[in-house]
Amino acid sequence: MPLKSMTGFARFDGSAAGNRFAWELRAVNGRGLDLRLRLPPGFDAVEALVRRKASEALARGNVSVNLTVAREVSTQTFRIDETLLAALIDTARRLSGTPGIRDASLDGLLAVRGVVEVVEAAPDEESAKAFEVELTAAFDKALADFQASRAAEGVALARILGEQVDEIARLVAEAEALPARTPEAIRERLEEQLAVLLAREDLDPQRLHVEAALMATRADVREEIDRLKAHIAQARELLASHAAVGRRLDFLAQEFNRESNTLCSKSNDTALTRIGLALKAVVDQFKEQVQNVE
Repeated sequence: MPLKSMTGFARFDGSAAGNRFAWELRAVNGRGLDLRLRLPPGFDAVEALVRRKASEALARGNVSVNLTVAREVSTQTFRIDETLLAALIDTARRLSGTPGIRDASLDGLLAVRGVVEVVEAAPDEESAKAFEVELTAAFDKALADFQASRAAEGVALARILGEQVDEIARLVAEAEALPARTPEAIRERLEEQLAVLLAREDLDPQRLHVEAALMATRADVREEIDRLKAHIAQARELLASHAAVGRRLDFLAQEFNRESNTLCSKSNDTALTRIGLALKAVVDQFKEQVQNVE
């Protein structure tokens, strides 16, 4: 399974057992998996099965699953409340001939509310079960199309992320190769900074020791570069993975950001500062794109 985007859409229309139906799946980004199902009343068994299938197939995203069902052929019939109709007929006979009251007609009595009730013929149990099987099979197809939609977006997303990781690697290599990072250059900067400190007559010897230690710590960014290179290797491994790696890439983006910030804060060279700022810009773009990965 290649890298997949969290966004996607699929629709599947079908017809079975005298019904037209349509499954529709939509998804946007989310921190976890949030399934929202909307099915007509009476499809509880289908809803439970669909929820299980979707939960097994999807790892992240706010996913909406909708089912619409409409009868292709009307199965409506009517039922007459004969007890009520008989009572109305009896009353009409007793009042027949009463001045000011017209004799009741049959169509008038049938029009009385509650005498005639329009009802939907209930499908037999076998037909209902067969329709549920058709709906479930159709959902499997809709889910497959939905996954294909996410995978197609994932291909483009993987290309973008891969290019950004390559740019991060290029900048790290450029920082590593800077002349200012050679031991000679570092030693020269330390000597210059120490000379400035030693020129101060009021400087406490203990404070000189602390300042010298801080200078030595800030003089080299070897650890930051090594960690960035390790993060680059891990990012490439995750992008080539066949698992849902969105959360891990999100964490890795935070690590990239932390190291690039440290690189900038420790820099005492204009060229390294320029590289650090460019690195931060690419890392921000990487973080933004990672939010779309399942």
